[in-house]
Amino acid sequence: MHELSIVMSIIDIATQQATNANATLVDEIELDVGALSGIEMNAFDFAWKQAVEDSILQNATLTINRIEGKAICIDCSASFEIQQYFDACPVCGEHLINIIQGKELKVKSLVVS
Repeated sequence: MHELSIVMSIIDIATQQATNANATLVDEIELDVGALSGIEMNAFDFAWKQAVEDSILQNATLTINRIEGKAICIDCSASFEIQQYFDACPVCGEHLINIIQGKELKVKSLVVS
């Protein structure tokens, strides 16, 4: 379950940023998680609940922005939404695409006190 290691990394980032701001608590955390990031959200939620206990994020409000996958076809330049890496272009049917959105996995913002 790689979601636990991801949550642990988020806790490390939040702890470091709170320390840099001379804060002791994180009140809110906002994450961007792309649909193509490989994160299984049920596993992430379970890992989050377990990992944040007794951490700086224990009482933080968690907001997750799900970023939909988008791509541009290399052959015909069509822009379209994708659900999986191997989706074909809906215009020309080719699989040579450039993914422009949906792989995100980042801490977007923190509110500390």
